[in-house]
Amino acid sequence: MKQGDLDVDLVFVSKYFHIDYAQVEQNLRRVLKETQRRFKENIVLVYGDLCLGQNGEMKKFAEEHGVVKVDAVNCIDCILGGKGKFQAIDPGHDLMFLSPGMTSFFAHAKDAMHGEGVDEDSLKQLFDGLKGIVLLDTLGNSDKLKAEIEKLDTGLQILETRHVGCGNVKEVVNEAIERNKKKCASKKI
Repeated sequence: MKQGDLDVDLVFVSKYFHIDYAQVEQNLRRVLKETQRRFKENIVLVYGDLCLGQNGEMKKFAEEHGVVKVDAVNCIDCILGGKGKFQAIDPGHDLMFLSPGMTSFFAHAKDAMHGEGVDEDSLKQLFDGLKGIVLLDTLGNSDKLKAEIEKLDTGLQILETRHVGCGNVKEVVNEAIERNKKKCASKKI
């Protein structure tokens, strides 16, 4: 948007709700109701298939509300270009992909868990079985992200830094916008 590549209005729902599917859904319903009032049918939902659960809940949510959703498994998949690319890159699910948003999300989650009495050893056990971290640099600030990841103290090493930019996200969103236009045009026929 800042570069003028997408002419859209954005409505955000806090990433910090992602710890609890019920909170995500509750807040997403509230925001979507207001958004539909303001923008009618010109809405694209930028959420992954897994953001409300493992059983197609987000796709059902999009259908229930008559909105088009991006074709992405999760936010990391969206950053990688959607359409399940995330699963193709990490079929064993043994890598932790961190983008700027996910890095700050984990920092917040770690603080919240500390507040609930979870100690450092228990937090590190959450990452047992993972081979390491793949850093997805979307904003060209990988050194800053590496420092933030080190503060997380997960016990995992950064195995790779991918300088992915925001182009893939733009493509995933544009593809959903085009599907939405077709859907709206077919309603008018």
